[in-house]
Amino acid sequence: MKLKSKLRAGSRLRGGILRLPAEMLVELSGIANLDYVLVDCEHGPDDLVPLQQHIALAQAHGLPVLVRVGRADPNQVLRVLDLGADGIVVPHVESAREAEEVVRSAHYPPRGERGFATYSRAGRYGAVTATEHLRNAEDVLVVAMVETAAGVGNTAEIVAVEGIDAVWVGPADLAVSLGVPPGDQAVHRAAAEVHRQARDAGAAVMAIVSSAEAGAAGDADFVVYNLAHILLGTFRALAATEDTGSG
Repeated sequence: MKLKSKLRAGSRLRGGILRLPAEMLVELSGIANLDYVLVDCEHGPDDLVPLQQHIALAQAHGLPVLVRVGRADPNQVLRVLDLGADGIVVPHVESAREAEEVVRSAHYPPRGERGFATYSRAGRYGAVTATEHLRNAEDVLVVAMVETAAGVGNTAEIVAVEGIDAVWVGPADLAVSLGVPPGDQAVHRAAAEVHRQARDAGAAVMAIVSSAEAGAAGDADFVVYNLAHILLGTFRALAATEDTGSG
């Protein structure tokens, strides 16, 4: 079942966010039976050849791939989707106009303005028909990130845009935008309001967490495990372990 279909069926999806290059983490994510992997090309290297390799490896394990693009650039979105990504995550969406531009960049006409080609990797290098390729492209998942005060204020109009499947509050950027420390209650209140408006509009909610416990305790439809943070905590715990050997 496609990632978008699982979401519509009410599944709670769990995946990890990682930066390039991280082939082994992609493979481990598939072996561990996570629901998806999110490759970060905003705060990670924006290199398309390694990204293609990561997507191919994930799909070999039946693991759907979302890609966080560095900006709402139609050319970047086109290339990411042509490589075979199942969906995009776009940062710093602040208005309905910007949300509409994101949706247009992710979909073919008449719904959008994505350039059409079946000879891309997503089109299996021409092995699928144009009709089949168009049908598959309808399942592209679009996630808008709300991470500024302006975005929070415009959440209702952002989630009202047809084609926005989910929203994700970026807590760190939002804290900076609000002028408060990360973790401040103002950030939590703003996030809760964004989530409420998203659900009222029928959009899903994505949230990043740093532990399995936090993921289980939350109510997000998309749980994003911060793999770098989790690994760092694991390594610190290992480093802090006293040597109990006999020497």
